[in-house]
Amino acid sequence: MKISDLLDSTNVIPDLAAGSKEEAITTLVNTLSARLDDETVAAAKKAVMERESIMSTGVGKGLAIPHGKCRLLTETYAAFGRLQEPIAYNAIDGEPVTILFLLVGPESQNSVHIKMLSRISRLLNSSAFREKLLESDDARNIIELFQAEEEHFVRI
Repeated sequence: MKISDLLDSTNVIPDLAAGSKEEAITTLVNTLSARLDDETVAAAKKAVMERESIMSTGVGKGLAIPHGKCRLLTETYAAFGRLQEPIAYNAIDGEPVTILFLLVGPESQNSVHIKMLSRISRLLNSSAFREKLLESDDARNIIELFQAEEEHFVRI
């Protein structure tokens, strides 16, 4: 499974307006409402926020990878947001966050979830790739950037 396979124009927000971590996460989770019923979207948001309360998913370098597992989900979903303005996120380096990549999946697929988180982290660790994402203001282009960057990785 490729990260780019999880992205489309409905769940990529190149100009995310959010003033807080919770608002940003809520907006990203809500993009999944085109594919999921309201109960599942609410459960996914709860799972992500519970995970966030354990430890911040702000991984540094202006990035956050909010994620969670939910029993109501039957497959993995993702959303991407580039914030209009950086927000405080309690990241490990203390810096504000500009790029968020949300990942939610079923409780029963722990190994897939971990592999996907690892892939996202490796992709976003590239400063050149992050710069391209920050410069892009178009959802389709962002998806194409992920597709091109993923060509360097083995499929999971």
